[in-house]
Amino acid sequence: MPLTTDQLEREGDIAADYIEEFLDICDLDGDIDIDARNGRAYLSVKASDADNLRVLSKPETVNALQELTRLAVQNKTGSFSRLILDIGGSREAREAELATLVARAIERIIAGASEADLPAMSSYERKLVHDIVAASGGYRSESSGEGRDRHTVITAA
Repeated sequence: MPLTTDQLEREGDIAADYIEEFLDICDLDGDIDIDARNGRAYLSVKASDADNLRVLSKPETVNALQELTRLAVQNKTGSFSRLILDIGGSREAREAELATLVARAIERIIAGASEADLPAMSSYERKLVHDIVAASGGYRSESSGEGRDRHTVITAA
């Protein structure tokens, strides 16, 4: 059952408090924007000085901090959280990387491969890949594998 706008706003507020406290502990400055997109709370942390968040904006760090933030929200609400955390534009940068991966995979198919496997990635990233493939036209994608090995396979439509 999808969360209501009020529930998403509450998740966002709890997450923002958690991230704000984390930034204070790290002695980092950042502005936090809260939004609701596609049934998820979405937090974006930005800084006027891009170097200020450079360490935190690495993909592995963002994913780890996102999981910790989700747990903090779950601890307060009692419900699983699917919130998305973006630090210093890391999500946009990752989307661009995924678009490049998809383009290269499609080039392999055009060159004669029957399918192209992408590396294992999170469910959120696989969803982005599926959206990119659907928008490219003439190709389809599906997830394959289990657990940490779950990845996306692209084929001609």
